[in-house]
Amino acid sequence: MPHSVNPKPSWYGESVGHYEDDTLVVDTIGLNTNTFVDNYRTPHSEKLHVVERWKMTDDGKMLEVTFRVEDPDTFYEPWSAMRRYRRVQQPMHEEVCAENNQHLFDYHIPIANKPDF
Repeated sequence: MPHSVNPKPSWYGESVGHYEDDTLVVDTIGLNTNTFVDNYRTPHSEKLHVVERWKMTDDGKMLEVTFRVEDPDTFYEPWSAMRRYRRVQQPMHEEVCAENNQHLFDYHIPIANKPDF
């Protein structure tokens, strides 16, 4: 499924996904400039384009995510990275919700009065 011609920039942007064999590919555009690229608060422009590839590896013991980031107004060239998550068997614990977000930085996450779409 292709992206919209001119998606309205928003917090989460517009993502479309599909499978390539056993890999989920998520292609995201249309992110507004209120977000950051990483925990170091690296800014980006509305031209940010991210493609993520999610795949189970090691007989289902690991989840590997590779992603490519393009933003010609922010970075000199596209860059890629990879993150691996280990599957663990343990109970889920409650996490602090957005209304009481106290992780790393206080981002003052807004709560919309009405949807932006």
